[in-house]
Amino acid sequence: MNPIFAKIDTSVFEVMSRLARETGAVNLGQGFPDDPGPEDVRLKAAEAVVHGWNQYPPMMGLPDLREAIARHYRHWQGLELDPETEVMVTSGATEALAGALLALLEPGDEVVLFEPMYDAYLPLVRRAGGVPRFVILKPPAFRLTEEALARAFSPKTKVVLFNNPLNPTATIFGAEDLALLADFCTRFDAIAVCDEVWEHVVFDGRRHRPVIGLPGMRERTVKIGSAGKIFNLTGWKVGFVCAAPPIMRVLAKAHQYITFTTPPNLQAAVAYGLGKDDEYFEGLRADLTRSRDRFTTGLRTLGFEVIPSQGTYFLNVDIAPLGESDDVAFCKRLVLDHGVAAIPVSAFYAEAAVKTVVRFCFAKRDATLDEALERLAGVARRAA
Repeated sequence: MNPIFAKIDTSVFEVMSRLARETGAVNLGQGFPDDPGPEDVRLKAAEAVVHGWNQYPPMMGLPDLREAIARHYRHWQGLELDPETEVMVTSGATEALAGALLALLEPGDEVVLFEPMYDAYLPLVRRAGGVPRFVILKPPAFRLTEEALARAFSPKTKVVLFNNPLNPTATIFGAEDLALLADFCTRFDAIAVCDEVWEHVVFDGRRHRPVIGLPGMRERTVKIGSAGKIFNLTGWKVGFVCAAPPIMRVLAKAHQYITFTTPPNLQAAVAYGLGKDDEYFEGLRADLTRSRDRFTTGLRTLGFEVIPSQGTYFLNVDIAPLGESDDVAFCKRLVLDHGVAAIPVSAFYAEAAVKTVVRFCFAKRDATLDEALERLAGVARRAA
């Protein structure tokens, strides 16, 4: 067996979700919403599977969807993309990430990773032959610094794997952070593989700034998006990849030999959905903002110290003020003793550099959040 995968422990998401199922706990660990997704988009998928084409679609994606992706990013992010040569559809963002790393890396190439990071990044980098170089981000701001980047970048740096908005911290990198990152990428001739799946899930009037739109980054960026996050349809696994033609030609070859294509009915429905009025996308943010605020207020009332959530489905709690120093043990007690599943943020670090932050998913119905808060009542006060 390949040791990279054979030696990986069961993911913390599976551990906590299994405990939630076994104990009947409220599962605020895994990042999926209660909302079933927009009905008109789901009906388009049903209509397409009954009346549409169900054989192999084009390997790069349905032309209608690729054109819709280009129009969508022109409207929302000011990007000019050629749907023929710069846009590709994949079976989810994780496939897009895997394909990009396999296409771009040779054994021994260094990859800059920002911790905490989505748990798929490190094994995918290692399986592609990459050598990880870590930048550790610290709460509560989780900001980039020139000193940290200087320690991570080297003449061997080939790829920077960058997630913004950042899961699991629920923070967004500002203009200064992005400019600093772009400067290092151009200085070291590195390609930025940008996981931007949460680009529409941003709050408080913020707007996502894509790295590919920054000066000097147009020809050295792979932009990855996700219909699952845009439409609260996480099970659909429809990803978007945007890159300049010289990069895209190689990415497409990796995609060809991983999944080759993506279900055509889902592609047709996503193409329809991306053309929805601005009201839908603003409403998505407004609904999630309300859930975030409801859960944040409830946690603070119970005595938890909440780190503000700027985007994503998540918010984080700092458990250090409660006298806690082990987020894994805390989460296990939370699910076993109080019936609420959360995720220890140390699971997103290679070396568990931070062990006092716990992540909750708030993309749930009011009744689910209220039930969780009721079960959490007294936890912070007893710990204190």
